[in-house]
Amino acid sequence: MISKAVILDNIKTLFYALVIAVIIRSLLLQPFYIPSSSMEPTLLVGDRLFVTKYSYGYSKHSFPFSPPILNKRIMFSEPKRGDVVVFKTPADNRTDYIKRLIGLPGDTIQFLDTNLYINNSEILKSRTSISDKIFCGNRTIDVFTFEEKLPNNKIHKTVYLKNFPFNNSDPFIVPKDHYFFLGDNRDCSKDSRFLSSVGYVHKDNLVGKAQFIFFSSDKSIGSFFAFWKWHKSIRFNRFFKKII
Repeated sequence: MISKAVILDNIKTLFYALVIAVIIRSLLLQPFYIPSSSMEPTLLVGDRLFVTKYSYGYSKHSFPFSPPILNKRIMFSEPKRGDVVVFKTPADNRTDYIKRLIGLPGDTIQFLDTNLYINNSEILKSRTSISDKIFCGNRTIDVFTFEEKLPNNKIHKTVYLKNFPFNNSDPFIVPKDHYFFLGDNRDCSKDSRFLSSVGYVHKDNLVGKAQFIFFSSDKSIGSFFAFWKWHKSIRFNRFFKKII
């Protein structure tokens, strides 16, 4: 028969383990799963990555279920243009999105003739491929792949549909303490261009900076439990890949 003391010790051990896990998840690292194709080719559906919670300081959204224990961001560190960031969408302050930071407070962002402009300066992009195929939801789309160079010299890959459907936009003027995000899959991303659902993101909604992929699998080939398909479904070449 198990004694009452042993049961209490086990409960204490589980409690301490839970507390330690919550502290690590809230203050240091949190794993995230990529469910959509809005950040292809940088992030693929099925990627699992670690996000550092300390990169931009802490707000209530740093903690599980966003408890109202902080009324503003503390230990704040300004994110850099080009960072891949997890944030809570302003629409519900609950849903996690991951996008690339393009616009800083006070910036003017605009698309003119399919080209991205920041503060009236065209962002240079060089085409690296003219015949790539990537996902957009359940569809496969034909895209051009580019390397974009941001004003701080950060270079990253983006893709655009070949017919360039998103040609022009009104100027987006980023408010104080807010940020403007875009998906790398430019024509298949709900991001700050959609003001009613995402729009400008307040600094308190930042969750953390995406750092590296620790696991990746293609669910279209087979589930994790279909071990006989692991050699095809698991993307070993993406393990511990740094996110840039």
